[in-house]
Amino acid sequence: MIEFIKKIALEAGEIIKKGYYSELTNIEHKGQVDLVTETDLKSEELLKKRIKEKFPNDNIVSEETSSGYNFGKRNWIIDPLDGTTNFSHKFPVFAVSIGLEIAGIISFGVVYNPILNEMFFAEKGKGAFYNDELIQVSEKDKISNSLIATGFAYDRWEKGDFYIKEYLAFMKRCQGVRRVGAAAVDLCYVAMGRLDGFFERKLKPWDMAAGSLIVTEAGGNISQFNGEKWHYLDDTIIASNGKIHEEMIEILNVAQNCIL
Repeated sequence: MIEFIKKIALEAGEIIKKGYYSELTNIEHKGQVDLVTETDLKSEELLKKRIKEKFPNDNIVSEETSSGYNFGKRNWIIDPLDGTTNFSHKFPVFAVSIGLEIAGIISFGVVYNPILNEMFFAEKGKGAFYNDELIQVSEKDKISNSLIATGFAYDRWEKGDFYIKEYLAFMKRCQGVRRVGAAAVDLCYVAMGRLDGFFERKLKPWDMAAGSLIVTEAGGNISQFNGEKWHYLDDTIIASNGKIHEEMIEILNVAQNCIL
């Protein structure tokens, strides 16, 4: 199964590369800052076609066109191009993300950046890999020595001050805060130790499904902001190396009570 998922991710990656290196057309706004491109749609069409050819009875949940969840079936949770804004500005940090849920558990995950040629993948219980090399989370045990990433939801024009409170709280406590713009990539960077932690609100399942498995298979920890068990339908996510997880929860709790 993992080889099949890697194969279709590579195929989608070729579509993305073609779009990236050509003149972009048909960039549309789904919201004030939420974009969709012709490449998103072509990548999704390819992925859905390949999945249905091989597994016609499986359900597909995807960003641009989705039939919704069917908890009686296997759910493929896909983002054909996570980081569309980066893509549209020729900033080469974005990825195709494919997660497969079986019996309520994310069992397979692949995240592939075709421009940087970085493929992350995991199968439940078998570890996490970066371009076929086994990866593990970092060993940083203090937030003061850690590099953290975050992202801001699409309502940031209206609620920017709220999100900045959390950003500022970490900026004052850690080595640095990065805002890469592709949650699937952020999660994989936590898994391989480039980042020590990541937090964000209002992500969608296709942003997190594959990456969440890659983090946990690399030895990391995932929860909601309040520390409770995380599910891909939840509204908040913290991903970390596990050693700084409680500190991250504490910082977020303090930030929510601060006034700028």
